[in-house]
Order: sequence, then C-alpha cells, then structure tokens
Amino acid sequence: MKINRDRYLNQLINRKHNGLIKIVSGIRRCGKSYLLSVLFKGHLADSGVPNSQIISIDLEDFANRELRKPEACYNFVKSKIKNRKRHYLLIDEVQLMENFADVLNGFLHVKNLDVYATGSNSKFLSTDVVTEFRGRGDEVRVYPLTFAEYFSAAKGDWQDAWNEYSTFGGLPYTLSLKSDGDKAKYLISLFKETYVRDIRERNKVRNDSELEELLSIIASNIGALTNPKKLSDTFKSVKNITLTPPTIKQFLDYFQDSFLINKAVRYDIKGKKYIGSPLKYYFSDIGLRNAILNFRQQEETHIMENIVFNELLARGYQVDVGIMAVSEKQDRKYVRKQTEVDFVVNRFNRRYYMQVAAAIPTAEKKEQEERPLLKINDAFAKIVIVKDNIKTRISENGIITIGLKDFLLNEDIFGA
Repeated sequence: MKINRDRYLNQLINRKHNGLIKIVSGIRRCGKSYLLSVLFKGHLADSGVPNSQIISIDLEDFANRELRKPEACYNFVKSKIKNRKRHYLLIDEVQLMENFADVLNGFLHVKNLDVYATGSNSKFLSTDVVTEFRGRGDEVRVYPLTFAEYFSAAKGDWQDAWNEYSTFGGLPYTLSLKSDGDKAKYLISLFKETYVRDIRERNKVRNDSELEELLSIIASNIGALTNPKKLSDTFKSVKNITLTPPTIKQFLDYFQDSFLINKAVRYDIKGKKYIGSPLKYYFSDIGLRNAILNFRQQEETHIMENIVFNELLARGYQVDVGIMAVSEKQDRKYVRKQTEVDFVVNRFNRRYYMQVAAAIPTAEKKEQEERPLLKINDAFAKIVIVKDNIKTRISENGIITIGLKDFLLNEDIFGA
C-alpha cells in the first residue's frame, strides 16, 4: 500500500544540495524509513540519479551491525564514491551509531555527497541539530499519518474512517491490518516491546512498571493541566507509590525525547507572556494513547482535542494553551476569574484562537465555548471546531465555526 507523504517529501526535495545534513526525526514507526528509503529514493531515481550514486544504509538491519561503528561506516561510504558525480547518502536510524554527529559532520567535507539521516530520539537529534551539528543540521520532523493521509489510503466512508482513526491512530502499519483485534494487539505490543523498552534501555531505568504507570496516568488525563507535583500526588493517592517530582520530571523528559508525547505550555493572552507549570501533554499518536489504556477510556472530546493538536503540529504551527484573567459579574459584584482557550495557534505573523468541542447541542454549551474567545480583544481569528459535519460559518460576533471533517481534510480551511 502506497501512502503519499507529500508534505515531508517536498521538504526533503527543497533541501537537496543545501550543504547541510538533513535529519528526518520522529516517533518510531511513523514512516521515516519509508519516506527516506522509498519515497525520496524513488524521487531521486525519477530525477535520473542512477542507483550507483545512492548509498542506502539501514543501521537497524542486523546485517549492517558493523556499520554502527563510526570508522567502519565512514570508510564504507567513502568506498562507494567512485567518481565526482553527486552521490546521495541515506542512513536509517542513525542514533544506533556512536558519535554519529561527528561522522555526519565529516561527510560534509565530501563535496559531492548529499547527506540524509533518520532517527527516533529527540535528545540525540532535535537538540543536536543546533548543538552537536554546529549549525550544519537541518531537521524535518515527521509525524504519524494525519487524518487526511490516513483517509486517502483507507478510502471508504468518512465516519468509518474517523472511528478507526480516533481509535487506532495514524501509525502507517495499522492500515495493513484487517481486524480491530490485530490493530489493538499491534499497538499494545509496540507500546510495551518498543517504546517502553527503548526508553528503559536508553536511560537505564530499572523499573518498567513506574514508566508504564506514569504513561497511563497521562493518557487518562490528556488535555488536563498538570505538573510533576500533581502527578507525584496522584501516584501516592491512587497507586500508593512514592515517586518524587524530580523523578517524574525526568520520566516526562524521556517520553518527550522519544517523541511519545508533546507538551503545550500556557500563554497569557492579555499579558503576552508564557507561564510555566502546570501545562498539558498530548500523545503523538492517539492509537498508542488508547493502547496504553487497553482501549478502555474513549472520551470523544479529549481524543478529538488530541487529534486537532497533532494536526496543527503537523501543519507547522506552534500550539500553546491560552489563559486570561477576566472580570465577570457575580452576585452584584465583579469577580476576577481565569478562563482558558484550548489552543493559541501561531505561525509566522498568523495567529488563531481555537476551541474544540465534540458537540454544541444547546445555547448554553455554545455560550460556554464562545465566552473565552469573546473576551480576547484583538483582531486575530477566533475559531470553534465541532465534530458535526457542517459548512464553515461566521456568527455575527465574529466567531468562526468549522466542522471537524472540513478542518481535517482542508489544510487551508482557516488560512495557509
């Protein structure tokens, strides 16, 4: 099954021959290898590049285990360059090589070599794009399939596709599995045998159960404000386990480093400043979140909120949680309250304030969703996304209501 990932393929094409190391990063099994070794390699072939000028190395392949040694890999690549024509180096799972940044930086001295690499650990990749690569790294962040990518491959009815996507997520391999049972089994196994194991081995964590318990607590509370102290208290009261806030903070960093979760920090809209703890966490793939909970907690609004958050990240937006202090009349006097906007969405000079609601069945619910947006005194667009399949409309007070289907399938629904 071919799945087009044009968003990322075009990013790689636009970065060709720019003199930098192209780092393709993202959570395991999100399609990085397919992007680089199938789609981009196919683009090179279609562009007339002969196979002899494409050097592909999969470091996850046991057959290439010797090439995980820096010197062996460097010498192997050099031996493949037979002439002065441009060659392309495609290395998969580069984090398996010690001192890989030094090796890749060394390849930049080979004038006719264009370098691309994939990796699954942000601590060794995203940070190093700025530091270890000394300004020579250019990151392309890949996410699991968006709903539009999933829908283009799954075909069929919108509602059926949404039900599957909101349950089993966007890891590409799930599309090849026929039964719900097989999909659930795959995701549960992937969570335990790949992600938890990777985190434990990479960071030398002795107790798997504490990692899994923390992930379970976060999964149960996606979209809720939290911090290490609150999570520590939850461990004590619910699990009767003592896990200190510094340890929890460290575990949260591990989860983010592996791209398993992303955080959304709070932004004071009126004060125009960021606020620290507490913050929100969302899972990079909703199917993995559901698998962590054995598919028991299927709260539609929270799942929809997580999917919208991921969609915005994939489109290249920065996404924060908006807060405002407002005065509201209560019992004949004004009371100072803090109100929340689900997402403050930014890219370049564009900004959108966004609320996400599974349904707005009553006037009271409509007023509840719109009230925080109406308190914002600036000219940026204010949007409510609802699951109902409706045409985009603008109310007399300027609130834009967008149906979930239109939002997910039309990337330019509220501007490029």
